[in-house]
Amino acid sequence: MRKLKLDELNRVSVDEFKEQEKLPIAIVLDNVRSMHNVGSIFRTGDGFAVEQICLCGITGQPPHREIEKTALGATQSVNWTHHADTASAVDQLREDGYIIIAVEQAENSTMLHEYQPLPQQKFALIFGNEVNGVADDVMAKIDTCLEIPQFGTKHSFNIVVSAGIVLWDFFAKLKLTR
Repeated sequence: MRKLKLDELNRVSVDEFKEQEKLPIAIVLDNVRSMHNVGSIFRTGDGFAVEQICLCGITGQPPHREIEKTALGATQSVNWTHHADTASAVDQLREDGYIIIAVEQAENSTMLHEYQPLPQQKFALIFGNEVNGVADDVMAKIDTCLEIPQFGTKHSFNIVVSAGIVLWDFFAKLKLTR
């Protein structure tokens, strides 16, 4: 078996990316501290062709050297906005027709594998601060909460790992099983 060279991957250009059909997802970052996590979320969002990323509160914004280190240029392809607070971003996304979903460990959460996103809907997936998770005022505004099953000793996955798991799950359910 031979690894493919970069020019064999047939990736789209930034301009082609901006025009292509997107996964109907807005990633919402609720006060994410690490610039490396922000950059990695951009790269993951690019990989799954999400509609947008909403950077909220203290979440870092491009251009920033540490974001670019892990984003590898994805800040140029993925649409993004900044909001002073997450609650107002969630209100705007709801107005725009998004189903508001927190990815969090919470009472009455739905396990990720049990959730079935419906075609023709748009989803705002909220990922919280690395220490405190999704803020309580934001949790009060959600439509549902998804939890990633875990079987080890740690309390949570890294935010980037969580985003990758959830985005793959939504991509597979919305795009691969039609």
